[in-house]
Amino acid sequence: MPLTPTVFFFARLGDMVMVTRMLNLLHRRYGRPCQVVGTGSWTASTYEGNPDVAGVWAFHRHLPFLLDGAWLAVRHALRASAPGPIYVCEKHYRQLPRIYRMLRLSGVDPRRCVFLTEAPVRKPIPPVDHLVDRMVGLGKRTPQNLTAEDYPEPSAAPLDGPRLYVLAHERDGCDAWLRSRGLLGRELVLVQPGNHRTMGPKRARWRRLNSDDKWWPLEHWAELLRRIHRERPGAVLLLRGSKEEVPMLEEIAAVTSLDAVVVVGTTLRELYALCQAASSVISIDSGPAHAAAALSVPLVVLYGAESPLYWLPRSPSGSPVVAVGGPPVSRRVDQLSVDEVFGAWRTVAAVSSGEGTRARGEQPC
Repeated sequence: MPLTPTVFFFARLGDMVMVTRMLNLLHRRYGRPCQVVGTGSWTASTYEGNPDVAGVWAFHRHLPFLLDGAWLAVRHALRASAPGPIYVCEKHYRQLPRIYRMLRLSGVDPRRCVFLTEAPVRKPIPPVDHLVDRMVGLGKRTPQNLTAEDYPEPSAAPLDGPRLYVLAHERDGCDAWLRSRGLLGRELVLVQPGNHRTMGPKRARWRRLNSDDKWWPLEHWAELLRRIHRERPGAVLLLRGSKEEVPMLEEIAAVTSLDAVVVVGTTLRELYALCQAASSVISIDSGPAHAAAALSVPLVVLYGAESPLYWLPRSPSGSPVVAVGGPPVSRRVDQLSVDEVFGAWRTVAAVSSGEGTRARGEQPC
């Protein structure tokens, strides 16, 4: 009998992208697409157009869930999906107890639930496996109320990594924007210098104190762009960020002094469309890096304190993803040289050879 799986995952964008591999596994295993419960306004955007997702509800990260407008809909969905399995991917000491309370107040049979960890985690614990592998391992487990033989592990996965989807109207909108700037048909190299700190309310403080391990000096970005321009003089170098990051991007563009450099502030879905149109992406370790990999764009990722062994983005198609830095080589992005990053980009750019993701095959909507 087909069942509707439910997945709880109160995490940042990169984690929400990586969990799509598990959503695909659960869809194939139980016969119906999943319903996802998360936090943040970007949660629904992440899964738009994904055939493995039937519904998405997002809570405010700090507002009591009983006061949140999503609560009644989630409670109804949990009850209506019985006896479908519930997979809880959260481990944070604030969010996991919150999920326990949601399940209890919804009257959920505890035997329906499978947890990544039973006890909340207060201190950062070094991971032992890549997050995608941990999520796949979780998705292969069976809740107590079901029989594993009735829902066997699917055969070889059609998707080897996380995957995102761009809708037809989003591609059309991207084309219209590129056409309006005279950029349609030219090679696009997408550059993402920012991370969650550079777009947050304390971004000025992070920069003033030089305490952001993912910060690469503006002069380094400018020199990297100059080198890429010399290598690919016909390419457009697209400096992308959130609306809050546009002033920082304009600083980089001013230092670079190249007409080929274009600054753009986008929404999350607009970012996906631009990634799909790009021939390659260079990004700080961030959610947009995971989005680029999930859209099969050749990618270079700059690492600070986090280890690429556990957090490197994965592509569903085998498109190249190259990490630069990270422990034990370095613990801050500003320890990385322009030579290292440029060399990594040349490696992935050799694969793209100027062809955008669409030339490699459009993704279905």
